Amino acid sequence: MSHLFSPSARSVPAATAAVLAACCLTACSGGGGETPAAIRVNQAGYVSGEKKFAYVMGDRDTLADAGFEVLDERGDPAGHGALGPSLGGWNDTYTAVRTIDLSSLHRTGTYRLRLVGAGGDPEVRFRVAPAERLLDPLRADTVRFFGTQRDGADVLADATGREPSHLTDEQARVYEPARTGPEADGTTAGSAPTEAGGPVDVSGGWFDAGDFLKFTHTTSYVVAQMLSTVRDTPEVPGLREEARHGLAWLDRMWDGETGTLYAQVGLGSGGQEVRGDHDVWRLPEQDDRLTVRRGDPDYLLKYRPVFRANEPGEPLSPNLAGRVSAAFALAAQTGAEDDPAQARAWLDKAAAVYARADTRPDAGDLVTTVPADYYQEHSWRDDMEWAAVELSRGADALGDERASRWSGEAVDWARAALREERGGTLGPADVSALAHADVLTSAAPDADLAAALKAELRRQVETGQERAAGDPFRSGVIPTDFDAAPNTFGLLATAELYARVTGDHRFDDFAAQQRAWVFGANAWGTSFVVGAGDVFPHCLQHQVANLAMSRTGHGDILRGAVVNGPNDADLLKEPDTFDGSRPCSFAPEGGPWSRYDGHGAGYVDDVRAWQTVEPADDFTSTALYALSLTVARF
Repeated sequence: MSHLFSPSARSVPAATAAVLAACCLTACSGGGGETPAAIRVNQAGYVSGEKKFAYVMGDRDTLADAGFEVLDERGDPAGHGALGPSLGGWNDTYTAVRTIDLSSLHRTGTYRLRLVGAGGDPEVRFRVAPAERLLDPLRADTVRFFGTQRDGADVLADATGREPSHLTDEQARVYEPARTGPEADGTTAGSAPTEAGGPVDVSGGWFDAGDFLKFTHTTSYVVAQMLSTVRDTPEVPGLREEARHGLAWLDRMWDGETGTLYAQVGLGSGGQEVRGDHDVWRLPEQDDRLTVRRGDPDYLLKYRPVFRANEPGEPLSPNLAGRVSAAFALAAQTGAEDDPAQARAWLDKAAAVYARADTRPDAGDLVTTVPADYYQEHSWRDDMEWAAVELSRGADALGDERASRWSGEAVDWARAALREERGGTLGPADVSALAHADVLTSAAPDADLAAALKAELRRQVETGQERAAGDPFRSGVIPTDFDAAPNTFGLLATAELYARVTGDHRFDDFAAQQRAWVFGANAWGTSFVVGAGDVFPHCLQHQVANLAMSRTGHGDILRGAVVNGPNDADLLKEPDTFDGSRPCSFAPEGGPWSRYDGHGAGYVDDVRAWQTVEPADDFTSTALYALSLTVARF
């Protein structure tokens, strides 16, 4: 296999541990063709005082009489026992997955876990520590990731060698989108977008994912989630400043004078006449160096188009209006004490966006991105509920008399959301968990509505819990669906929110299981967060990471980034190729990854597999919020 990187001094121990420890991909068998056993642990570590879940996958017969033992840092026995009952088979090779209960370990330290009587002596290291000690470094890494995603003049070059990029966004032109063909990636039907106005300053912000597009839909979700984290949980160094970076760009996307909200910067996929962002693999600063004239195929790479969410002065799609308003209102809340005048300005902007929402949209007319296939959304009342409750809280913090009116509207939108929409997993397509929790906290709903909101939060978590009951690794997501890892963090955040607003901790064990799964206690034995644990994604489908890694030699320059995780295995049979990308495919010894595919799900750590290892802003902000709520609970 081809490797883009040479492991850095920081990653060499991790690569070694992948063989000898945390992943246990090649536990020695005793001969006779027995299936090597594989131990899966939470590589980020287990929180003191909570349930601790580990798993062993192997052949039914090999594991029939197996047990385990735990040694502490001095090599002294710290625990032992029999494996738990099989939770089911995973694939034709690993016909049994059995549990290891490590819950009796409370003392802070690093432990070694061994199998006994399973043909060989594989050993896995894991940590036990207070939540703050384990999760604070991970939370800081997520903030660091957003620094690597910055666009414009204010980029952070320490990890990637980045230079300022897309400075032409300061004088961008507005375009009407071309009609799109049937392809899911939105390839244009043989024509280019048509210019409709400008110029507008849409510089700065963050790249949305592994490419260089910028979306109001996801940025508003991310900024609002960051500011909720600032407001509700222990401090994360640099978070407030990074949130302000995204907020400044979001402010540029709203033109209060004309009543226009801009939805997107950049063209995704082009066609016969024009090339878009997804058609060229490069570092972003190269776009500014292009020498092009109007009509050239690469013209819209250098002079990126801006697409509107509404015609000037016309109503706004309520999903976008709601989440942008919520982000501005949260800026008012978190700035009310330090800078009341600026906070009032944010509150007024939030109110203006909120007031322009079209609350009678035609079916299928919600605006997200261009094309909408990039981010689909089918609900909007939850966004309006979120906006109204954050407006109320912002007004209350500033002594604004509108607080009561907005609180009442938040209650009304909560009722409408419960009546008309069915909440899903927390993410950019569904913010109901965030909205419901804040209505319960601050909008004083009556007893019936409060009970209904709590029941809805409980239902969202129970949906994941029911899935987990049938999964050998107790995962609450569908592993063949897109975005399994961020969906796991969405479930984790909702479980934590439920406990926070109800005082009912029935889902604490479920939350611990989900955290373990996303950090390595899964079939593939990898964490889905870059830099977390001993085995994590190295070959991300991310242009900057891929091209910068050749200079830095680091496989973890996007530390803190959350990737998609497993997906439908059929989607991985024919990897995408990108002209200009550097080959990179990584699997710990004992691979390939397909050995561990099962239940229709597959995973690869390969730059060609956007389906499993492309990071995204919304993935990472959801993880930040979920982990911060966990720290706050402990």
